[in-house]
Amino acid sequence: MTAAVPVTDETGGPFALSHLDVLESEAVHIFREVAGEFERPVILFSGGKDSIVMLHLALKAFAPAPPPFSLLHVDTGHNFPEVLAYRDRVVARHGLRLTVALVQDLIDSGELRERPDGTRNPLQTVPLLRAIEGNRFDAVFGGGRRDEEKARAKERVFSLRDEFGGWDPRRQRPELWQLYNGRHAPGEHVRVFPLSNWTELDVWQYIAREKIEIPEIYFAHRREVFRRDGMWLAPGDWGGPGEHEPVVARRVRYRTVGDMSCTGAVESEAETVEQIIVEIAASRLTERGATRADDKLSEAAMEDRKREGYF
Repeated sequence: MTAAVPVTDETGGPFALSHLDVLESEAVHIFREVAGEFERPVILFSGGKDSIVMLHLALKAFAPAPPPFSLLHVDTGHNFPEVLAYRDRVVARHGLRLTVALVQDLIDSGELRERPDGTRNPLQTVPLLRAIEGNRFDAVFGGGRRDEEKARAKERVFSLRDEFGGWDPRRQRPELWQLYNGRHAPGEHVRVFPLSNWTELDVWQYIAREKIEIPEIYFAHRREVFRRDGMWLAPGDWGGPGEHEPVVARRVRYRTVGDMSCTGAVESEAETVEQIIVEIAASRLTERGATRADDKLSEAAMEDRKREGYF
């Protein structure tokens, strides 16, 4: 009998996948698993860094064919223009199908009301659920990661949602040995999180390795901002700033991107992905804890919204 020949890398040593290779392989497996189990999956794509990496992984998973998924964006009407422009460029470049669900449409129809604080992030749930139901999406990819927030840390990779889009942690299924259960009743759907095991640092290191284009808003730039609740917010049609909130110019960047009314900038000098990686590695605050006002409403703010159908 011939002895087995050990597998080695290009240096002649024992072959081992890097940390990023393991995460990429897991995510690609999840995308392919969903393609095999579901009829009408869709990728939530906002133009933020997590959805950008998620789309990049989906493109790799099915190359040279296009991914068998369309894209869905819930547009609050208060999004950063730079991010929307990036979103449209990417969709056109890859010839993808994009569905946009507008919060403004439901405000105009009287089904939703503007909040006193001007933020529309909590208003995304209804248009999201309408888009899922109207397009009969049975699996919805999201870029949520467990390191972001404690409610998201409870999620499985396959997260079952009931006929109202609600999340019940008691209905979470075991996922041993990367075996995912996509079974769902009529009217229910599954939220899928390929980046569950990634950290913010992993995302940036992967962006650097893959040389992925991202919106300029993530890099340090001089911008007009005002101070509210310990965060630098961008002025806009959403209602900020108030009478006693002076607008100043600061050199800032954004760690996460959402509704302008609740997404804070951080003062920074990081102009390259490599500099961002150094900055993130030294940070003691999570991106959402430092820059998302909607997560500071209460200790259970995110979990409450997830039970209502939010991501």
